[in-house]
Amino acid sequence: MKTYPRPKFVREESWRYKRVKQSWRSPRGKTSRVRRSKEGWPPVVKIGYSKPASLRGLHPSGMKEIMIHRPQDLEKINPKVHVARIAHAVGENKRLLILDEAEKRNIRVLNPGPKREEPVVPPAQEATTTENKETETTPEAKPKPATKKGRKSAQ
Repeated sequence: MKTYPRPKFVREESWRYKRVKQSWRSPRGKTSRVRRSKEGWPPVVKIGYSKPASLRGLHPSGMKEIMIHRPQDLEKINPKVHVARIAHAVGENKRLLILDEAEKRNIRVLNPGPKREEPVVPPAQEATTTENKETETTPEAKPKPATKKGRKSAQ
């Protein structure tokens, strides 16, 4: 069964006015051209544009996502059919345990988190006394007298 790309559904006349956002809203107007499916106007969201039932709810890779909260949840996963997604509330320590267990079981994790790099220790820098020399050579700016704007002096 060949699937065709769905059209980009945009809100009616969102291209005409800045105040009308592009996010889809169903047209309800009595004379709405989009609601009446006039030729040359964008299509309306209909049930015919949906994906096949066998593909709904799958990750774009074609595998089913399983939410993981702890390392023991990985026992439920079949690596050929499922992929793991770590819950957002899982902390760093438990996330590392989950990632280690997933690597042992050859399970793909969709959101492993940022890669940690070893902290680089900078070499010791020598203290210089250029700061003192700069302050001695720079003349201090004299403050300007405050004047009121818009008024002429009475001289």
